[in-house]
Amino acid sequence: MNRNLWLLALCQGLFLTNNVVFIAINGLVGLQLAPYGWMATLPVMGYVVGGALSTGLVARSQRRWGRQVSFQIGLAVALVCALWCAWAVYSGQFFGLCLGTMVAGYYSANGQLYRFAAAELAAPSFREKAVSLVLAGGLIGAVAGPYLANHSRDGLQVPFVATYLALVGVALLSMVCMAAIRFERISPAAASNTAQAGRPLAELLRQPAFIVAMLASALGYGVMNLLMAATPLAMQVCGYAFEEAAFVLQWHVVGMFAPGFFTGHLVKRWGVLPVMGAGVLLNLLCVLVALSGQEVAQFTVALFFLGVGWNFLFTGGTTLALQAYRPEEKDRAQAAINFAVFATMALTSFASGALVTTQGWWWLNVGSLLPLALTGGAVLWLALRQRNLQQ
Repeated sequence: MNRNLWLLALCQGLFLTNNVVFIAINGLVGLQLAPYGWMATLPVMGYVVGGALSTGLVARSQRRWGRQVSFQIGLAVALVCALWCAWAVYSGQFFGLCLGTMVAGYYSANGQLYRFAAAELAAPSFREKAVSLVLAGGLIGAVAGPYLANHSRDGLQVPFVATYLALVGVALLSMVCMAAIRFERISPAAASNTAQAGRPLAELLRQPAFIVAMLASALGYGVMNLLMAATPLAMQVCGYAFEEAAFVLQWHVVGMFAPGFFTGHLVKRWGVLPVMGAGVLLNLLCVLVALSGQEVAQFTVALFFLGVGWNFLFTGGTTLALQAYRPEEKDRAQAAINFAVFATMALTSFASGALVTTQGWWWLNVGSLLPLALTGGAVLWLALRQRNLQQ
């Protein structure tokens, strides 16, 4: 770990602080403002739809201006959107809130590239650990996100307005940290040459390792988002206080990012596919615990397992993707992966609210078994394919 990686890990933590706050409050604010209950998670969905729509714009800005400028643009968007959402909630504008979170998706599309930037700031032999350890910076979000949401909820007359305003400070702090990172500078001529070099996206999408990396990243994130976004609503239906839902989300985010301190070591020692397979099994364990009851302890344990399973799948998928494309192909490859992630998250964000308010927590968990089966099958297929090629 060098100075740049530590700063990037801090930016990752502040990025996750923003995301955890959005997950913790957007569904609840949506439930208060939405015309119908099934629309409660539309603000959450707006955030990921905005991320999906922004992947192409972010890829072009990264290619043209480099990592740092593009990341700072994303943070500026985060700052403006935090003010926008505060105004929308204060004014009772549900669709204004949805639009604000959708524009904020541009920041999310930028933040999803922090893990790839980590690999570029480290020596080639250390990049698996660099990706893992920068993701571990999300532990800051595990602590700061629920704390910020819980203690700023009633800071002003209208609930949660102060919470959105607090995210302005988070964006400003992240901008200061990002300015101190020294990324590799890219000349306009080199950027133009890079844009035309490498294999086209259609050929990348025919690479087995790239397909599985994209599928695992997208479905792993989708299942995690499906259950995580619905948890505050499910716990409210069960009669639990917001503080208890914030506690559950806190342990979920700990599960997401604490393994980052050792996931890279596991990948180096055991290989990327076994770690991804373990992630699938941990997700299945999460579903079994969730189906066993609706006490706070069961919500907490299930969401913790969900977080660890996501970490193994997402870190593994990122590492596998790095092996499937060349440096000159990174912008189009990373944009494709992130688009798949955001598109899946958009679907699950809507589905989580609709299912938990109409079908209930039990059927929501049962429905998550299908994407988990697809992910596990894809990882197993690639493992068998690689073993056959080696024989």
